[in-house]
Amino acid sequence: MITTQEHNQRMANMTFASVYPHYIAKVESKGRTKEELHQVIEWLTGFDNKKLQELIDENVTFETFFKRAKLNQNAHLITGVICGYRIEDIEDPLTKQVRYLDKLVDELAKGRKIEKILRTS
Repeated sequence: MITTQEHNQRMANMTFASVYPHYIAKVESKGRTKEELHQVIEWLTGFDNKKLQELIDENVTFETFFKRAKLNQNAHLITGVICGYRIEDIEDPLTKQVRYLDKLVDELAKGRKIEKILRTS
């Protein structure tokens, strides 16, 4: 499935703070914790709890969020389908990064082991 320019722009303009509560609700409803969510986000972006809160308070867009991130060197290992899109086929770099995060949150909510989510084993 190919993303459109409109789709990519919508992703770029969406604020992290507007999506973050949904991430928390999704993982907590499946018995995972906010701390595990933060561990996954930190692995992908390099943002610790303090920096994450600053970005939420600043109400940054996903475009700004990922511009400031130091993407994990193993992020390219995140593959599969999320929201109807095969991650490895997404051409727009920002949309791909947002879908990386979505996929990690999804894996956490589905009960996958943290070591597997963080692509360490």
